[in-house]
Amino acid sequence: MRGLMQGDHLLISSLIEFANKNHGDSEIISRRVEGDIHRSNWATIYKRSKQVARALDRLQIAAGERVATLAWNGYRHLELYYGVSGSERVLHTLNPRLLPDQIAWIIDHAQDQVVCFETTFVPIIKAIHANCPHVKYWIALCEEAALPLDPGLPKVISYESWIKAEEGGSYTWPQFDENTASSMCYTSGTTGHPKAALYSHRSTLLHAFSTCQVDVFGISARDSILPVVPMFHVNAWGLPYACAMAGAKLVFPGPGLDGKSVYELMELEGVTFAAGVPTVWQMLLNYMAPLGVKFSSLKRTIIGGSACPPAMIHAFQENYGVEVLHAWGMTEMSPLGTVCTLKNKHLKLSSEEQMKVRLKQGRALFGVEMKILGDSGEELPHDGIAFGDLYVKGPWVIENYYRNDQESPLVKGWFPTGDVATIDPDGFIQITDRSKDVIKSGGEWISSIEIENIAMSHPSVLMAACIGVAHPKWDERPVVVVVLRPETKLDKADLLGFYEGKIAKWQVPDDVIFVDGIPLGATGKMLKTKLREQLKAYSLPTK
Repeated sequence: MRGLMQGDHLLISSLIEFANKNHGDSEIISRRVEGDIHRSNWATIYKRSKQVARALDRLQIAAGERVATLAWNGYRHLELYYGVSGSERVLHTLNPRLLPDQIAWIIDHAQDQVVCFETTFVPIIKAIHANCPHVKYWIALCEEAALPLDPGLPKVISYESWIKAEEGGSYTWPQFDENTASSMCYTSGTTGHPKAALYSHRSTLLHAFSTCQVDVFGISARDSILPVVPMFHVNAWGLPYACAMAGAKLVFPGPGLDGKSVYELMELEGVTFAAGVPTVWQMLLNYMAPLGVKFSSLKRTIIGGSACPPAMIHAFQENYGVEVLHAWGMTEMSPLGTVCTLKNKHLKLSSEEQMKVRLKQGRALFGVEMKILGDSGEELPHDGIAFGDLYVKGPWVIENYYRNDQESPLVKGWFPTGDVATIDPDGFIQITDRSKDVIKSGGEWISSIEIENIAMSHPSVLMAACIGVAHPKWDERPVVVVVLRPETKLDKADLLGFYEGKIAKWQVPDDVIFVDGIPLGATGKMLKTKLREQLKAYSLPTK
């Protein structure tokens, strides 16, 4: 028997419609590449996103065609989020931190018809446009007067002039199947070419519903939210959609991601909730500590993208009274899989015991199923001890990659994440490593993340990466690569001694390598593959 309920499809256009009708005056604040602070609201974003849709109609960009963005977090990017997807085209966010050759390859693979770009990325456009045969239109996100005049550019249209031509016209969002593609995001492609996750309207809205839950992001219309995580990186963890669903104020940092710029914007706009990767928060804390300044409004922050060092959680909570929510996910998961919010029974624990829970990546959202498998493919118990390869499934988890000429990545309906993890009886996962980074020494596993976290808790250490190095007897041994804080000193013996009592003696690194910098990928994660390449001539010290 079929239920007798209305069958409206879950479409991204319904989010902007809702935000306009119910939260039209909630602010959208943007630091622009022009250097100023721009003020808008959901009602204006709604109006201008419809102008984007009409403008795409005028360019005769068909439904299902890809419209790419090469842009910072800002109001124009938000208008494209809704104008492109709402009109049945596919929004394709490009990561400007990739190499030009990679960006050109991605644009060509996606067969983008339109590329909308910030003027700060003119050098990228100059380098790639000749290798992007599918692109029909290049649109600069600026006023007509600010159009770049570089002769090395293709013909460029001003975004403001482009959508201004559509003022006064009417537009009705098209209705279509909720499983229609809405946006796409390519993985960082650390091995081989990047691969694209192609999200649907249905998956995007279900993800937004889940992230708004109190035990996830807990977003409300009373929040002022700063997504430092880029809109070009897995749709800023879904915040542009969840904030419209909740009617929250949005504060965009634009290109100003340094500690000073982020702090000043937080204070100016009364930010209550912020989201970003550990490298950005490290810059923020490094700016604040010497000045002795505090947060006047920030209450909680989501930290994801890579494991959050315990020292960072402690600094936010103990020094600034900000709750840190550890999160985990993947591009292939839209991206959110878990968030570390405490259960009622954890509130009775001491601060030290609570910290042990907070250091985990959290428990699954409703809609995400998880399991861990052993080397032989057997399912392992959720006892917080056994660790194995982590598999996931759910309505916003990838089924296949876009234009994938290989077989589906799924294994009996489950997506292999490439992470090694434990799951405890309460459902909290702890990522112990990437499967390619885990260190096997004498038949025993050593977590590189745990070694990194201990090093990062030393007051002289700014950044640390642990890699395995070949050993004639033990197969592999851990080595920790360290960047020191400015104007600090630390020798190998002192850091190795710092591990005493924190992990088993056989897990302590065999050596410390001090470097000026650790290579980072396009999303702020440490590139251990590149680090290994840089250290290929290194050999363990003889004992």
